Amino acid sequence: MKKYDVDTIFISCITENKDDFYRLAYSYVKNQEDALDIVQESIRKALTSLINIKDINAMKSWFYKIVIRTAIDFLRKQKKLTLADDETIDFLSKGKEDTYKDLDLHKALDELPIMYKTVIILRYFEDLKLEEIAEILEENINTVKTRLYKGLKLLRITITEEELVNE
Repeated sequence: MKKYDVDTIFISCITENKDDFYRLAYSYVKNQEDALDIVQESIRKALTSLINIKDINAMKSWFYKIVIRTAIDFLRKQKKLTLADDETIDFLSKGKEDTYKDLDLHKALDELPIMYKTVIILRYFEDLKLEEIAEILEENINTVKTRLYKGLKLLRITITEEELVNE
């Protein structure tokens, strides 16, 4: 395939899925500017390694992987927590129906270890299949299933504990 074709497909992929990529980045950093920076940095990284893509039909999954790694790298460098303000929450709620509606869920999800949080976000907020998640994370599908089960269990425990405290 010609470089021009790959570039065109990449541009289409980014354009068609920009909201999904932004939401994914935002789910990690909880800040509009940082999420935009992560997407921008991910695009830069993708452009420099676009020539190495093996399957252009899996470009969206490939770019998800870049966004996740860029977001995790950003968090490691920044080591900061940012709370979402009302304006940000309103902005995000104009997207798909799957934005965070329950702040207890939002808080509990933030407290999960990153490996569980990532699987839950990709499965339930980005609506990806387990096979796609396994490909993105470069993990065995059974590992993804185990992390999803364990993450949901931890999420359930955290939310239940918060409900008991608030009663």
